[in-house]
Amino acid sequence: MDYIIFVASLSALIYGADFVINQSERIALYFKISPFVIGATLIALGTSLPEMAASISASMKGQSDMAVANVIGSTIFNIALVLGVVFLVSKKINPTRDIFAKDSAWGLFPILVFIIMSLDGSIDRFEGLLFLLMMGAYVMFLIDSASDLISEVEEHKEKFAWANSILFLLIGFTLIVVGGNYTIDSGANIARSFGVSEWIVGMMLIAFGTSLPELVVSIKAAMRGQAEMSIGNIIGSNVANFTMVLGSASLVAPLDIDLSANTYDILMALIVSVMLVFITANKIYNKSTGIVLLITLALVINNTLNSIG
Repeated sequence: MDYIIFVASLSALIYGADFVINQSERIALYFKISPFVIGATLIALGTSLPEMAASISASMKGQSDMAVANVIGSTIFNIALVLGVVFLVSKKINPTRDIFAKDSAWGLFPILVFIIMSLDGSIDRFEGLLFLLMMGAYVMFLIDSASDLISEVEEHKEKFAWANSILFLLIGFTLIVVGGNYTIDSGANIARSFGVSEWIVGMMLIAFGTSLPELVVSIKAAMRGQAEMSIGNIIGSNVANFTMVLGSASLVAPLDIDLSANTYDILMALIVSVMLVFITANKIYNKSTGIVLLITLALVINNTLNSIG
């Protein structure tokens, strides 16, 4: 039964992604906002909801390893898998926004803060609150950086149906969240039947499941020539994972973190984050970069499989 639910939930993710991309493009055109900003805010927050639901649920059940591993694994999958595939399927990526100058620090800063906070072995409620404040700062930064938008709402009001857009966005996000959650639950049941640890379940299976919304949305955006939206989605999602997801989970219950036992995985999350900064600095948005990212993911997966064996 879990296998059937897994396939059905993946289908829900795909259809939900269609709704989200269509309406996000309409909103971006209506307000003349760059696709990157839409990807880093509206889409990133929406596609991060499965991660938040999974980590909060794990925190409530006292499963700190699973809650933290979900975020670490999602960061790796978002960059190495999602961006890797986006670079492979995109014909040409030429962002109008200077992503390195404006956004690269946000792709690296949250994980550095996470490592510093984890040195004492836990993330408490106060630190969780600081994470949430960081998320607020990021959103305000994006709004401020989009101040050059040209709002012509009155002129085009009759050409844009807000009710329809909001309805389809809600349907899309609902399908993504429900699909993501059922993918996680069914996938986790399948994994546990093989007797693997909580960290590995969170790091690989749940992280992959919660990264599916980013993967589906980003690929569809890239195939429609909106790769800039895909990059914004990944940076925004990673910020949300460390700030909104871990922040919310640690407010429910302090999260215990064993850095020494999970050094490799956390280090790889840091490495791929640095790789993203390097990619944006040199604007190497091409298929070769995509292959390098996918090879990096393969190394992580191989290490995890070896640890199971």
